[in-house]
Amino acid sequence: MSDLTEPEFTQEKTEQIPVDVQPNIEAELAPSRSAKTRQMLGMKGAASGETNIWKIRLQLMKPITWIPLIWGVVCGAASSGNYTWTLENVLIAAACMLMSGPLLAGYTQTINDFYDREIDAINEPYRPIPSGAISIPQVITQVWVLLLGGIGVAYLLDLWAGHTFPTITVLAIGGSFISYIYSAPPLKLKKNGWLGNYALGASYIALPWWAGHALFGDLNSTIVILTLFYSLAGLGIAVVNDFKSVEGDRKLGLQSLPVMFGITTAAWICVLMIDIFQIGIAGYLVYIHQNLYATILMLLVIPQITFQDMYFLRDPLKNDVKYQASAQPFLVLGMLVAGLALGHAGV
Repeated sequence: MSDLTEPEFTQEKTEQIPVDVQPNIEAELAPSRSAKTRQMLGMKGAASGETNIWKIRLQLMKPITWIPLIWGVVCGAASSGNYTWTLENVLIAAACMLMSGPLLAGYTQTINDFYDREIDAINEPYRPIPSGAISIPQVITQVWVLLLGGIGVAYLLDLWAGHTFPTITVLAIGGSFISYIYSAPPLKLKKNGWLGNYALGASYIALPWWAGHALFGDLNSTIVILTLFYSLAGLGIAVVNDFKSVEGDRKLGLQSLPVMFGITTAAWICVLMIDIFQIGIAGYLVYIHQNLYATILMLLVIPQITFQDMYFLRDPLKNDVKYQASAQPFLVLGMLVAGLALGHAGV
């Protein structure tokens, strides 16, 4: 044994490991690509152990949540009826998307993680704050940078649009305030499943829609009322996110819909809200004689109902992410259809 060299020992032991076991060992030693991707996007089931501070900051901002707000700006520009495909308009629209998505949605998600650090320690311990990957002072700095950056961009957009009243700046400040009271005590709107999820739905549909519309047109009461109505479908989408947090919500006394009504009933409330209010918008499009757009919107609701039956209603706890990935593209396409119809009708 004394003359056995270290390389020979390592080789001998490695050869004794069955070939089919080695991939399993490698999988256990290194985080999967899927978990890493989920980590960067801020999705459920993420990997832990990230040390790059900029990746951690990005994870706090949950990039996956920026998409509907960016899309809301597109829908608002469409509903204005005034958007044209010039380089200047493209750049201005991109600035509005930057404000709504990375900056203000990033602010919203960061401040939500800050005030949810106790519940995340139960539901999602891999999140940056409960895992200790980022310090509290660093989180607070990020909140302020994103908030002031978003309001600053909004002010510049008002200057570009020539607004005598700073509509987009007021929307940015108002939306940021809603984000704050959604997450922060004493109001903490998310404690109530109805108020919190409607605030979330309106923030994801109505607010960016208003910003996009105001940037290229005149924001009016009809657009405000219709998008607030549409936001009730967004309430249903927001409820989907509550199913992953049932355990922590129940322990900390948050009255989410799954906690209040149970898993099955809450799942039905969720899908009915999503479907009924989209159908209601289609009905309004018929009323204003936009029949083609109304038909397209109804056709986009059908696959959503199909995926609700296939995935969500059967097991909302297991299939929430799968359902969102399969059904939400049809909802956001329906939003654009509605925006184009309203722009075409000159509402």
